[in-house]
Amino acid sequence: MAVMTRWLDADEQHTWRAYLTATRALMETLDRELQRDAGMPHAYYEVLVRLSEAPGRRLRMSELADATGSSRSRLSHAATRLEASGWVRREACPTDRRGQVAVLTDAGFAALAAAAPGHVEGVRRHLFDALSPAQVDQLRRISETMVDHLTG
Repeated sequence: MAVMTRWLDADEQHTWRAYLTATRALMETLDRELQRDAGMPHAYYEVLVRLSEAPGRRLRMSELADATGSSRSRLSHAATRLEASGWVRREACPTDRRGQVAVLTDAGFAALAAAAPGHVEGVRRHLFDALSPAQVDQLRRISETMVDHLTG
């Protein structure tokens, strides 16, 4: 039995393309600013943030990959680069000999603390300052609905 494709109407297509363009432009701008101002891509910043918020500033690599939306191999590559910078170290997992734990070092925490003010200002300038309080509320509610739908 053939499934009927539910094509997007003109308004839906316009909305979809606007959403794609806006989210891509926002992430590219934030990434470019982090690279310029802190010497790290947004993906590395996200790893440092997740580790900084974890108990003991440590997470299993698999949990960190899930939290950052990265593949295991992409996270492993990032961890290698972050280790080379002295911002993260990997340790053997005490409960699973095959697993590893990523640990945020003091130098990594300092790098994050130095990068955070500029990054937060960028998020404020490029996202929140462009929206009214009502639009911010709508964006939050829409985003939460999408997360709930996509993650169950």
